[in-house]
Amino acid sequence: MVNIGIIGLGLMGGSIAKALKKYDIAEKIYGFTKSKTTAKEIKKLNLVDEVLSLEDLKKKSDLIILAIPVDSILDMMNNLKDISSTTSIIDFGSTKSIIVENIPQSIRKNFIAAHPMTGNEKFGPKAAMSDLYEGTTIVFCDLEDNDEYHIKKVYKIFQKIGMRIIRMNSKEHDIHACYMSHLPHLISFSLANTVMSHEDPKSIIALAAGGFKDMSRVAKSSPDMWTDIFRQNKNNLLSSLNLFEEHVQKIKLMLENDEYEKMNIWMEKANSLHKIL
Repeated sequence: MVNIGIIGLGLMGGSIAKALKKYDIAEKIYGFTKSKTTAKEIKKLNLVDEVLSLEDLKKKSDLIILAIPVDSILDMMNNLKDISSTTSIIDFGSTKSIIVENIPQSIRKNFIAAHPMTGNEKFGPKAAMSDLYEGTTIVFCDLEDNDEYHIKKVYKIFQKIGMRIIRMNSKEHDIHACYMSHLPHLISFSLANTVMSHEDPKSIIALAAGGFKDMSRVAKSSPDMWTDIFRQNKNNLLSSLNLFEEHVQKIKLMLENDEYEKMNIWMEKANSLHKIL
């Protein structure tokens, strides 16, 4: 049983707080937010045992979870340089290379770079779900630079929640996360803007069916959060966009040239993805 401090109690932070309570993992769960309005909401929802100042949370926590936007994680690092050598830190950022490169050396052994491969388009404390993490994967990056004491601590906690742990190099992670998450989000935002620039709202409400709703769902995600992610993973995102544009050009040519048999084969290849998933 450890005391766990969570910085950021939106969907990800609030959900981990609920999961820790559900599985009775923590002795005490503390929270920190800069917003007084959010602090009131956190207390009302009973997400944590106590909302503390950052300094008090650092002193009382055996593990600190950073469930804040990726740029905010970078900003927070200097505030954590004075933590105890026995206090572990783990971040939930969707990008990893830039975060790892900026961890202060004084806390590099304490700081575990991670990415839970879960989430949805909702945000804020009210979006918290007790089962968001169950049966999902969490990626731990560059663990060779961490102390075994901190690795064992976080392994035990996330295994108790029911998560599968994968170890990966941070640069490899950013490439894979780009194709599995960042590019799909960018395409969803693009689709939503394409439709909004052509269709009137009444038509969208009347005719939008499963396909459009599924593809545009994540376009409801926080623009602030995703701007930070796109910025931090810019190079991988540009590479994936170039490849995506090649496929868009291929299907465009097939349509222009009435090559429907060729189009059918192209779509069958796409169908094969779901034999892997």
